[in-house]
Order: sequence, then C-alpha cells, then structure tokens
Amino acid sequence: MSALLALIESYLPQAPGLLPKWLLFVPLPPLPPLCPTNTPQVSAVAVFNSVQNYTTLKLTQRVYSARPQDVNWLSSRTFGTWTFLSAVVRAYTAYNIANPQLYDICIWSYALAGAHFVSEWLVFGTARWVEEPPYLRRANRGYSLGAGLAGPLVVSSTSLLWMFTQRGFYTAAAAAAGA
Repeated sequence: MSALLALIESYLPQAPGLLPKWLLFVPLPPLPPLCPTNTPQVSAVAVFNSVQNYTTLKLTQRVYSARPQDVNWLSSRTFGTWTFLSAVVRAYTAYNIANPQLYDICIWSYALAGAHFVSEWLVFGTARWVEEPPYLRRANRGYSLGAGLAGPLVVSSTSLLWMFTQRGFYTAAAAAAGA
C-alpha cells in the first residue's frame, strides 16, 4: 500500500503547500457540488464534465437551472470545451506554479469563470443557488442562487483569494532570478 501511495505522490506537483494540489484536483467549472448525485471534484470530473457536455444536455441544464430550456447543443459543447481548457490551464499551473505569467493566467481563468457565473445569475437570470417553488421564480426573476451556481462561485472565489494571497510565496524565486 505504501508503494502505491509513493507512486501516486510522485505524480503530484512537487511544489510546497497545498495550492498546487488544489489547482490540479479542483479545476473549474465543475459539476454542481450541491447536487446529491455529485462526487468530489477532481480533474477526472472536469474531463467527465467536458465529455458529458458533448453527449447530453442534462447536467449543463442543472448548472443553468433557472432557465434550462436555454441550454442547447452549441452552448453545451462550448461549455465543455471551456471546462477542458480551464482544467488544462490549472494543471499546467499546478506543475509550474513558480512561473508568474502562468500563475497570472490561472488567476484570470478563475476570475473569468466567476464573472461568467455571476453574470448568468444577476444579469441573465439562468443560474440560481436554491431551488424555489415555481410561484416565487417569477417574483425573483431568477436572481436567487441555485445548486449549479454555488459550487463555481465558492471554488472561484476561494481560489482567487488563495492565489492572490500566495502569489509572492510561489513566484518569489522567479522574481528574484529576474531581478
């Protein structure tokens, strides 16, 4: 068993701290984490989410639960491609976390994801945090937070805060070498 753990550990990012592991195992946008059928978010889930976006509309409709009828095959495939690209950026950053340019691109990937989901909630009204009874949906115009929105907002805001506060720690060696 310890040999298996050592093998697994050898494939993980070797940089100190938990942020590189977080970036590797928690790419965004994920499946909604508050859905009862969801499993922990790992990079395999991002790949699964990307594939499912090409094969079914069902899970993407959960993310945009306020107006699932707006999800179509084109938007689903675009979402799947974006999910996979975000996972690739974060995986590269996890293994090259001292690279300040890559670090900043990763920050932008979380900022853009967060902005997307906030706009879908507050501007377009397609996502929500909690399921509302149908009689309240019209009154709130879709501006409540739904299960499909909770996960992406929590992950993007947590990741942004963590990455902003730790940027100097992870990129200091590259900055010192360039000075």
